[in-house]
Amino acid sequence: MNPRRALTAAVLGGAVAGGLTLFAAGQRWAGVTAERPPPLPPVVGSLTGSAAAPLVPAMGLLVLAAAVALVAVSGVARVVLGAALAVGGGVLVWSAVRALTGGLAEAATQLPGVGRTAGPVTVDAAAGWPVAVIAAGLLAVVVGLLVVLRGRGWPGMGRRYERPGASSAARERSEEERSTDAWRALDRGVDPTVDPAVDPTDAPGSGTH
Repeated sequence: MNPRRALTAAVLGGAVAGGLTLFAAGQRWAGVTAERPPPLPPVVGSLTGSAAAPLVPAMGLLVLAAAVALVAVSGVARVVLGAALAVGGGVLVWSAVRALTGGLAEAATQLPGVGRTAGPVTVDAAAGWPVAVIAAGLLAVVVGLLVVLRGRGWPGMGRRYERPGASSAARERSEEERSTDAWRALDRGVDPTVDPAVDPTDAPGSGTH
């Protein structure tokens, strides 16, 4: 793949993973019903992704920020961001799997009123959102590994507007030198605008005032 297209794909992939994670974290992951002795009514509540898996929104922000920052860095810094993406994706997968394998029931006991009931607690899981986080985490892992393996060779922000091997300092010195040459030419009585391609110091009569 073209390096610039690969960078674009990595940024978009990481942004999609982070955005999907943050959206899923705010959704309802489970409905909770805790029975109480009659005549008391049951306690009813719901668990969002943030409550069921607190690491999910934090890792979503990490993945999103790292993806956006890919365009602004290069070299070792980009590899570090790739590693952060992969680690964040791994934590997302672990958090969502844990929620589906008992974490929801554990988090349900922390809801107001549920932990104090003596009756059974029923957790009605909405597995779609944890599965979405797993998919987002896997995408972040793939993007992160791609950045670690290939990211060093991708262009940085604004690289296409620079000449290979030229630095901004070098360009500034070059412009300053051209300006100095022009003033020297005027001192010698030579019009530097007649032929900008010709070095003013080589113009006829440049040796006399």
